[in-house]
Amino acid sequence: MSFQKVSEFLKQLDSSLEPIHFEEDTNTVDEAAKVLGVEGAQIAKSILFKSGASYGLFVTAGDMRINQKVVKSLLGAGKPKLAAPEEVYEITGYKVGGVCPFALNHEVPIFLDESMRRFDIVYTAAGTPHSALPISFEKLQEITKGIVINTQTVELVR
Repeated sequence: MSFQKVSEFLKQLDSSLEPIHFEEDTNTVDEAAKVLGVEGAQIAKSILFKSGASYGLFVTAGDMRINQKVVKSLLGAGKPKLAAPEEVYEITGYKVGGVCPFALNHEVPIFLDESMRRFDIVYTAAGTPHSALPISFEKLQEITKGIVINTQTVELVR
């Protein structure tokens, strides 16, 4: 159902973007990279954080870690933590391992790490732990209306 949701969203927005469905699991960076035949850094991780009552979806290259100070500075009050799997599903409409960074159930700020710019194409999940969407950073930013950040430092990138 979630893969179909992403496919239909993309058909209406940009028919040149086509998600790929796999028989194999692609819910971790390593699994997705192996199935796609690319390096892990090209896999775009979508991670939902919660700070107080605020949520934010952070999308970063597969080889990057997100600095908690960055999350706190962007989401505000409270100690930031990973959203629970139930919260991820409620907010995004996708289960952990298949979180697509658009066509979400609820509007939340989306933060795109500039580390993905080093690739012509990155691969986001497409709604299931058996899917991927090849997409350029520029197109990802356009679709998500994401705010470009550096997840290592507390600064926005223009």
